[in-house]
Amino acid sequence: MSKDILCLGIESSCDETSVAVVKNGREVLSNIIATQIDIHKKYGGVVPEIASRNHVENITYVVKEALEKASVSLLDIDAICCTYGPGLVGALLVGVSTAKAMAYATHKPLVGVNHIEGHIAANYITHPELEPPYLCLVVSGGHSHLVYVKDYTEFEILGKTRDDAVGEAFDKVSRTIGLGYPGGPIIDKLAKEGEPTYHLPRTYFENLDFSFSGIKTAVINLMHKEGDKIHIPNLCASFEEAVTDVLLENAMKAIHELKLDKIAVAGGVSANSYLRERMKKLGEENHLKVYYPELILCTDNAAMIASAGYFNYLKGERAGLDLNAVPNLKIGTRFG
Repeated sequence: MSKDILCLGIESSCDETSVAVVKNGREVLSNIIATQIDIHKKYGGVVPEIASRNHVENITYVVKEALEKASVSLLDIDAICCTYGPGLVGALLVGVSTAKAMAYATHKPLVGVNHIEGHIAANYITHPELEPPYLCLVVSGGHSHLVYVKDYTEFEILGKTRDDAVGEAFDKVSRTIGLGYPGGPIIDKLAKEGEPTYHLPRTYFENLDFSFSGIKTAVINLMHKEGDKIHIPNLCASFEEAVTDVLLENAMKAIHELKLDKIAVAGGVSANSYLRERMKKLGEENHLKVYYPELILCTDNAAMIASAGYFNYLKGERAGLDLNAVPNLKIGTRFG
């Protein structure tokens, strides 16, 4: 019987300080998340310097709590995995520096993890039966990617946003309407009370790229033109429908081109209830198996980093103590 492999994951790419212990890439023993949402709310978005400072204050305690909850010591860990990009450079450096210090002190292997690949790996935790190949729609505050997952560590980007990421569009629209930050959960909630009565543009290209700036600008223009006459729940429902139409149209094109029978969604926007509902219906109509992470694994967390790190570790990937933060790291890139 093969030995269980314990990976400790560290995630600090934006405003969540998270540390987790995951067994064999799919079983979560602990997943501690110290969020900064309430801190950044009053600024209408994440302030990088404040995020970094809070990571420094939180990281030691979060590591301690993650190990205690998993009932393991640092010496029991087989590999230390950390997000090294993409993300906010100052925030990333806190997690990377912590991971390097721990690896140096314990002589444990250090594994660098791409944050986007971490989001994809979150599905392996919620769905232990999921195996590549499949299509993954990665939708978050900073990223909108259509990814062909060929293997656990092999990815091909089929399409990506040319401007705003979809989560970014949610936040900007929410701010325009006056709903606050973060925009995704607020718009999702209000959309349930409305109907998609406003016509908003959908942008498509010859390839599978996305564009959400046009939808965002249309909402801004509508607010300037009609102001108090706008029915906010209906506008939220209209925006949500337009964004989802574009995401799923491109996803289905990719599914047909590659002849795949599995599709997953990942990232913070994968928590959106309307997107999940449409994905489920799409799967039923097209005989597709549909996967999405449980809600706690949609937003930034270290369990997904430990899971992705596990597959990198199995492949033999190791980072040196010169590992650095790479804020614009591309998916599929290894150690900068």
